[in-house]
Amino acid sequence: MKKYMLLISFLLFCSTGLFAQSVYDLRNAIDFFESNKMQRGEFRRTLSESEIEGSPYYIDEFTKGTIFTSQKIQYNDVPLRYNIYNDEMEFQTPDEQILAIAAPEIVEKAVIGEDTFSNIPYELGNKVKRAYFILLIEGTLSLYARPEVMYQKPKEAAAYKEPEPAKFIKRPDMFYLRINQQAAVEIESKKDLLNFFNDHQKQIQDFIKENKIKPAKKDKMMELVEYYNSL
Repeated sequence: MKKYMLLISFLLFCSTGLFAQSVYDLRNAIDFFESNKMQRGEFRRTLSESEIEGSPYYIDEFTKGTIFTSQKIQYNDVPLRYNIYNDEMEFQTPDEQILAIAAPEIVEKAVIGEDTFSNIPYELGNKVKRAYFILLIEGTLSLYARPEVMYQKPKEAAAYKEPEPAKFIKRPDMFYLRINQQAAVEIESKKDLLNFFNDHQKQIQDFIKENKIKPAKKDKMMELVEYYNSL
């Protein structure tokens, strides 16, 4: 992969005509993006991937998708891909520049193919941050997956060992639960799962036991969330 630069101006891209089907007024869009600090001409991050094995992307190729902003503005047919490692939504301009949205807080969600990437708050230690999560089930209780990619530094040659290039290594998804509009909570263990629920505790405990619910199993977590939402 060649060296790329992450964004600067989403608005200029919009004006090229790629969003011919978008439901927004251009003047309002200009005012909106300027007021929300879309950064122009600023290099946010530069990463050389030419000598790195693996991929930081959820899917390497760009796929036409839709961006929904927190102001309910919708941009259709945008070539998008999600950079897991940087937690950034990238898009491709008609002249094939690869850019990323400079103010992700204005994005409510991005729909790419069959996947919905929701930009939501989540608990991280004693803090609340925001990131993209893949929506699996939406309801009173929602279930999200968080893809993870680890960067492994290159290793020099040693006795009886060949040198190893830098690598992006994909790890299993982590699962998060979210009640209504509260911050999402990571569920790593069965203890986390049991401690998450403040209501229907006896029913939930029985369901977890009877159905052998495990936090690392996507299908089992979906069963649990669907059950909770039926109560």
